[in-house]
Amino acid sequence: MIGGKRSRAARAVGVAAGCASAVPGLLYLVGTGVPLGALLLWPRTRAYALRILTGGARPLVGLERRRRERFFGDRFPEAYEGEGDALRYLAVRSWTGLVCAVVLALLGFGLVLAVLLVGGVVRGAFGPAELLAQLVLGGVLLFLGLQGLSALTALDARLAREHFGPSERELLRRRIDELSVSRAAVVRAVDAERRRIERDLHDGVQQRLVALAMLIGRARRGGGRDPERAAELLGQAHREAQEVLAELREVAWRAYPSALDSLGLEEALGGVAQRCALPLRIAYEVAGPLPRPVETAAYFVVSEAVTNAAKHADASAVSVRVAAAPGGPLLVRIEDDGRGGADPAGGGLTGLRGRVAALDGVLRIDSPLGGPTTIVAELPCV
Repeated sequence: MIGGKRSRAARAVGVAAGCASAVPGLLYLVGTGVPLGALLLWPRTRAYALRILTGGARPLVGLERRRRERFFGDRFPEAYEGEGDALRYLAVRSWTGLVCAVVLALLGFGLVLAVLLVGGVVRGAFGPAELLAQLVLGGVLLFLGLQGLSALTALDARLAREHFGPSERELLRRRIDELSVSRAAVVRAVDAERRRIERDLHDGVQQRLVALAMLIGRARRGGGRDPERAAELLGQAHREAQEVLAELREVAWRAYPSALDSLGLEEALGGVAQRCALPLRIAYEVAGPLPRPVETAAYFVVSEAVTNAAKHADASAVSVRVAAAPGGPLLVRIEDDGRGGADPAGGGLTGLRGRVAALDGVLRIDSPLGGPTTIVAELPCV
């Protein structure tokens, strides 16, 4: 990681230290590489010579790593080996460090000349034409020197990032891997949701419809002989039809709540609270509108977490907080007072993690044995 916070003074000292550390690197490469030159040219001994050179270069490269961490605040993965070997980094770093030292020396020499110029102006040793020429020349040289110093410091940071930390290519490869994993997780979550809806329809709604049809059939067959019995059966059928409608409405809400489209996330979460078997307290602290995919993901995170708390956690109460600062991510926090021990690798939580990851979000689960269980989803709103 490049770009830790350090003061300008610390960075300036780091640049000067980089100029100084380039000298032993160059001396090592020349002093060791020249005697081993013949071995490097012979194919049979080239690998052996390279191992010797690399072994001696690693301490110098480690010194450069500590310089970047100390003066520039960079943080690098401990086990990252970089895209190139230590010799390549040391060779390029030594060259850039020496060039940077030359640029700094020229800037210092220009500062001395500027002091002498000011003294000459005070003594009246320069005419207007000579003074203007000196100022233009000095300004151009100062601009070129500062631009060169800026480019060299940027090159130093880039070299450190490529060798000590993930390069742009490595970051891109990791991003592709993350997208592949999240896409596969979303596909699995969708398939699992379809199977769950099919089970709800088959084991719940379908069975109730069969029972409703049987009640109506019995009422039709016995209506002529026993009107009172037929009226009782029709009453049972009416109650069964109401229960079927309620269960069908519940299945539809779990598939996709229509309130999200018509009323928004806050009202849809209110529907979750109405259907929850536990006392559910919701704090909604979002001022403006949210992107539709973010609303959908937040709804399902809350719905699944509340359902798990009611079914598996033996909780007595659940609290939900949904908050978003202007321009910031949406934070969804669900906490219950149950027994804890939720498995982050379980089917439901894995599906939620895939749904959140598909939006470049993060899902954190804290569920120690004995509780409480806290689930926090962070969803970018861009």
